[in-house]
Amino acid sequence: MEHPEIALLRLLNQRIAGAKCTDPAAAVRWMGAVQAQDYGQAMWAVGLRTRVPSLAAVEQALADQQLVLTWPMRGTIHLVPAEDAAWMVQLLAPRILKGEAARLQQLEMDETVIEQSRTAFYEALKGGQRLMRPAMMQVLEQAGISTAGQRGYFLLRYVAQQGHICLGPLQGRQQTFVLLEEWAPNARPLDRDAALAELARRYFASHGPATVHDFANWAGMAVTDARQGLEAVQASLIAEKVESKTYWFSPPETGAAPTATNVQLLPGFDEYLLGYKDRQAVLDAGHADKIVPGGNGIFKPMVVVDGQIVGTWKRTLKKGAIDVAVSFFGPVEVPNELVMEAAGQYCDFLSLPLGHVVTE
Repeated sequence: MEHPEIALLRLLNQRIAGAKCTDPAAAVRWMGAVQAQDYGQAMWAVGLRTRVPSLAAVEQALADQQLVLTWPMRGTIHLVPAEDAAWMVQLLAPRILKGEAARLQQLEMDETVIEQSRTAFYEALKGGQRLMRPAMMQVLEQAGISTAGQRGYFLLRYVAQQGHICLGPLQGRQQTFVLLEEWAPNARPLDRDAALAELARRYFASHGPATVHDFANWAGMAVTDARQGLEAVQASLIAEKVESKTYWFSPPETGAAPTATNVQLLPGFDEYLLGYKDRQAVLDAGHADKIVPGGNGIFKPMVVVDGQIVGTWKRTLKKGAIDVAVSFFGPVEVPNELVMEAAGQYCDFLSLPLGHVVTE
């Protein structure tokens, strides 16, 4: 197996090409978790993996409490299945919280302040209450806890990583906060060993071919824990050596393979790139700075042709239609109608017509 084959298998296993998931909840469940610090990009990341991409359908899954937005891994917001949010946070977030000691001291806070914040949030949110961020800041201030500087946001994220609160449904176009135990009452109880195995099973099924270091990096866990999870499920996986690295993946579905040139417009922060520590199978290292200019942590939306990231794209809303501009890193032989088709799929997702498409 070589890098082009790895890329094509990832396209299929991530449900970007080939068979799609039935609905948004099924897509997130299949992926395990979907990076979501950019709300709009995350909605498209889920939508493009479903049979009928629809922003309304993804947001409805959130409103119906099928999906949860929270901070389960790497200190970053992810979309996760509601029934899995509690065990994912319990498994993965403590490692991140252990690294926050210096930040707590810098912000002049301690465990007493954390507990006071948790209690204040609980009292304000219990009984199904939903509060937007400014109201959550007010809750802290009324409890005598300063939100100056970055203290307020830090406390929101910290208490969420403890598994007490999470992001709830939109109110207008603003996100709200809710109690996790109320928003996701049907939590699956998994002990640590079962949780590691379940996370590994989902990761290698949806992200494979991937290495154990890819898994550890994605989950934000120690490599020893990643190995334990992999060992629990590896009997159901295929292993292939590529340049001295072992890649694990589920057996491909019969007949599941792109049969022609495949063009996709992926969102920024998509799992297709961020789901791996080693990204050389899908992105030439010489073009990495074009996806993340200046290494600033902001990932641009990506153009993928036959599994390779070959450019970036952006959309502009004009007079009720969407214009799409595609910038290739270099010469790419791809029929323009396929670029138009990919742009059209994104517009269908937003239920808006496609305007002009410009490539360069």
